[in-house]
Amino acid sequence: MTAGRHTLRLSGYAPALPTPFHETGELDGTALEWLCHRQIEDGASALVVSGPSAEAPTLSRAEHDTIVRIAVGASRLRIPVIADASSNSTSQAIELATDAEAAGADGILSVVPYYNKPTQAGMYAHFRAIVEATGLPVILYDIPSRTVCGLADDTVARLAELPRVIGLKDATGDLGRPLRLRALLGSEFRLLSGDDATALAFFAHGGDGCISVTSNVAPGLCRAMYSAWIQGEITRAQQLAAVLVRLTAALSRESHPVPVKYALSVMNLISPRVRLPLVELQSGTKADIEKVLARIAMEYSGYMIGDVIRPDRYRVQSIEQARAKARFAIVPGGAG
Repeated sequence: MTAGRHTLRLSGYAPALPTPFHETGELDGTALEWLCHRQIEDGASALVVSGPSAEAPTLSRAEHDTIVRIAVGASRLRIPVIADASSNSTSQAIELATDAEAAGADGILSVVPYYNKPTQAGMYAHFRAIVEATGLPVILYDIPSRTVCGLADDTVARLAELPRVIGLKDATGDLGRPLRLRALLGSEFRLLSGDDATALAFFAHGGDGCISVTSNVAPGLCRAMYSAWIQGEITRAQQLAAVLVRLTAALSRESHPVPVKYALSVMNLISPRVRLPLVELQSGTKADIEKVLARIAMEYSGYMIGDVIRPDRYRVQSIEQARAKARFAIVPGGAG
């Protein structure tokens, strides 16, 4: 199969995976492989790795490469692997993109350069250089709350004319944007939400899917909401979206991805360890996350990535043990 081919019609939910670390701070490849397998079993449309959710600024180039290779090995061509290859240095972004291509990724995600505050012309030149350096499909990433500046609609349209620019991850919170961009770009260009809290509204305005933080914790719930929307079950989609909004709020209490890593540790799947300058959650945030997880698990346990347990100790030692501890069960009439 040609690299990147099955990213072209990406839709539904794709988790932006965190990077598990050992308590020593080193990359935990076994736990990452387990998360990849688990998400594939739970119906993820793609695996998105080595981005902000993965603490990309703290990763070495070698770690970026290892993470992509682990995800590609776990996927075995079943779903696409999208590697975040972002940097505010165009040359470094190109290095990450070409590394990802060599590692077997199916596509790359590339964010608006942060801190530099380039003009629209500078953003266009940045992304064009990346596109020309790789044969992989490119998904643009616009998140002005982090990058200070953002992509204008006209710049997105210009970039979409380049070969292999196939979509946009939009974390602007502008719910009118999918309508505007769909009119400019047609039905083939992939419009993907980067904001879990407004995902259903994004779909309603023409979006194709969501690159999601919340689906790391509740992949079945996210998929059930998306499926209900696609099938015209609007009331059910709204009910599930309301549950997801509560979970997303809890996972947004402190700096990302610290809360989502803590939530996964409550399920005994990975260590909550993060790298500086991120630090451990405050005790009140931990308690809030535990309460939300417990409440959702009471009604939607089969939709969660694992069983909610007491977060006394991180004990996952192998993929086999993790599978035994967090076996997924479809609830009749639920996440299918």
